[in-house]
Amino acid sequence: MKILIMGAGKMGSFFIDLLSFDHEVAVYERNAKRLRFTYNCQRFTSLDEVKAFEPELLINAVTVKYTLSAFEEVLPYLPEHCIISDIASVKTDLKAFYEKTGHPYVSTHPMFGPTFANLNQLSEENAIIIKEGDYMGRIFFKDLYQKLGLNIYEYTFEEHDKTVAYSLSIPFVSTFVFSAVMKHQDAPGTTFKRHMNIARGVLSEDDYLLQEVLFNPYTHDQVAQIRTELKELLAIIDNKDADGMKAYLTRIRKNVFE
Repeated sequence: MKILIMGAGKMGSFFIDLLSFDHEVAVYERNAKRLRFTYNCQRFTSLDEVKAFEPELLINAVTVKYTLSAFEEVLPYLPEHCIISDIASVKTDLKAFYEKTGHPYVSTHPMFGPTFANLNQLSEENAIIIKEGDYMGRIFFKDLYQKLGLNIYEYTFEEHDKTVAYSLSIPFVSTFVFSAVMKHQDAPGTTFKRHMNIARGVLSEDDYLLQEVLFNPYTHDQVAQIRTELKELLAIIDNKDADGMKAYLTRIRKNVFE
């Protein structure tokens, strides 16, 4: 298959490496310097090259801030039969966009960022494939993700956004709060160091990605739940309520260990 990948960043390069030995792969990247570390693929910096390539599948791997604008830029240069796809962690407005393009489409979310995941060992990582869209496109990504050993889940666009609101917004907000109140320690404990490493990883993410995850319409209720739990915990601390603390720890341990 002729596959065009948009963006030569970490995830774009990952897909180039993954697909280039079994398919005819090209990458389109306006910043020529980012193409220095790509190999075994055609490297395009102009849309005329994209048009001449005539891809059968487009994988949009640009930063989430530019997902839609990148699609709009390249669409006039694609064959009508080309399946267009994204791997964005935020799907806001994508369904409506896809449906007006007239192209077959598929949307997936490999839930492993280059920040934390070991891209050579992904058996404990997950991927979401959106149920809506082109059947053959979904089969292609399902087969690809199965070969990587990923755990695959199939959701609608709405179910995806609800899942992301839970699985990303809670860790992100917890990290923000930790970072907001922390002070550097001369002799930090193990737990503190682990939290610090997580905070550095999260805060290294693109500002727009963090913003869009938190602006997800389903995020508010998740963050409000954190506020409720903090209020209860603070009351236990203020009252030095040993029985209340024991009951609280028993309850939250069930969430983690059962």
